[in-house]
Amino acid sequence: MKQFFKYIAFSALLISILGSCHKIDVPIKTELTPSIFPKDSSQFIQASGPVYAALRGNYSLDYWFTQTLSTDEAILPAFGGNWYDNQNYKMLHYHNWTKDHPWTNSCWNWLALIVGTSNQTLSILNTTEPEGAAKKTNLAEIKMVRALGYFMFMDLYGNVPIDTTYGDFTPHTNIPRAQVFNFIEREVKAAIPYLSTSTGITTYGRANKYTAYALLAKMYLNAEYYTGTKRYDDCIAACDNVINSAAYSIEPMSTYLKMFYPNNGPQMKEFIFAIPYDPSASALGGTNGFMYHARYDVPRSERTKFGLPFTPSAPEMTLPEFYANFNDSKDVRNGQWLTGLQYMSDGVTPVMVTTTKKGYDQFYAGADGGAAYTYQVNLTPTVTLRQDPTQFDVGNDEIAWNMGYRNIKFFPDNTSTSRNQNNDVPVFRYSDIILMKAEAILRGGNPTLGHTALSLVNMIKANRTTSPALTTVTLDVLYSERCREFSWEAWHRNDMIRFGKYEGKWGFKTDADVNHRIFPIPTGAMVVNPALKQNPGY
Repeated sequence: MKQFFKYIAFSALLISILGSCHKIDVPIKTELTPSIFPKDSSQFIQASGPVYAALRGNYSLDYWFTQTLSTDEAILPAFGGNWYDNQNYKMLHYHNWTKDHPWTNSCWNWLALIVGTSNQTLSILNTTEPEGAAKKTNLAEIKMVRALGYFMFMDLYGNVPIDTTYGDFTPHTNIPRAQVFNFIEREVKAAIPYLSTSTGITTYGRANKYTAYALLAKMYLNAEYYTGTKRYDDCIAACDNVINSAAYSIEPMSTYLKMFYPNNGPQMKEFIFAIPYDPSASALGGTNGFMYHARYDVPRSERTKFGLPFTPSAPEMTLPEFYANFNDSKDVRNGQWLTGLQYMSDGVTPVMVTTTKKGYDQFYAGADGGAAYTYQVNLTPTVTLRQDPTQFDVGNDEIAWNMGYRNIKFFPDNTSTSRNQNNDVPVFRYSDIILMKAEAILRGGNPTLGHTALSLVNMIKANRTTSPALTTVTLDVLYSERCREFSWEAWHRNDMIRFGKYEGKWGFKTDADVNHRIFPIPTGAMVVNPALKQNPGY
């Protein structure tokens, strides 16, 4: 079991969520009370375990779906009716989701759980932990997790309610996004003096001072969109606080892909803040705790190649529009994709499938449709709704299952006896700090530390490709670089909106409604909290 789960093990045994939270101002009820826990210094630290367990909850499934399937990065069509799931994936692609869309609902409830669990834990520590530096650090760390939860709330839903008091049952209305932004900024800045500067195994999976600066940088980079006010110099200053720490560095080409392997962890030089996953760890009540990438991304025909103890479902693929960014044959990041003719791990033995002529192509009309047919798996780039466009359906044959290039960045974990994986998921990486600073300079921020946008982008490229360095950089060049660097890491929707590309056309989606940059507030949340006001356009 990974170090992070050893850290929270005791508190995870104690916590038991008794009710779901459909609005932020409903308190989280657990068995974690001052009368039984915490009692000593180690338990005061362990008391933050439920907060991190809440954060881990739906980050790699429900949240990933909303941030990725709503973009050109990935699509999950139906296969002969399989995976249609009441058009849930279709709605994300077409941008015609409703107030009752399952992941719109589950993400709201999950983020409310993070806030509520944080509020409860802060209340307990405030009343039980002795005054001193340790207490200030513990409280600051939990407030950082809550701030991250609010950032995701603000990014997904725009105007959201603010609640920081455990036990306050008063309905809270949602406030303008700019005010939410200001609240998060104040919280993070207030926490910074007390957060740890330690890195490595002692603080891995926990929010330290550089997590705070990374979050501020991300907020300031998007500030013009969130608040109407440019904050590019502030973004650069926040990035410089991480750069000047010399605590992190860019992973070289030899280890870039290894950052996302099942055995990743505190040894990764780029991880500023990551969410650890462990198949043996129980999920916090009200969340799923799933890290299912191999299940969705590995072709069914390649179970043996990756030695998986289960047959992957493989319904998820990228779109040609996104894959077009991977246009450098010498770039190590190409290694995260399965494309074209497929071979076993030796790179020589073809991946072969034996089926029937009809099983290969359901539209085959010959009289010998039942005859055996053996072929080498060949993944094709284009996704075609061959069976029923209205049902988002590509068909249920081998041609359909081999559509689309597949991403295996979070490399399949063949040590897990379930579909859950051991791969930790980075939230903030050092390469993002470098590229955020480059973008802030390109957008008008003042250069610092002798850096230019070009020199910063070339820092990344020097560790990703053997192709010559760039001689010029534009916002479009930087956008493509972010696509290559952060694919499958749940940042693409945020990037597309900031670069003005979210209203574009890709796949089968033509919607250009700017109201769809944010999701609707779920019906259930508005029933429980009548003070909430629905977002524009819904």
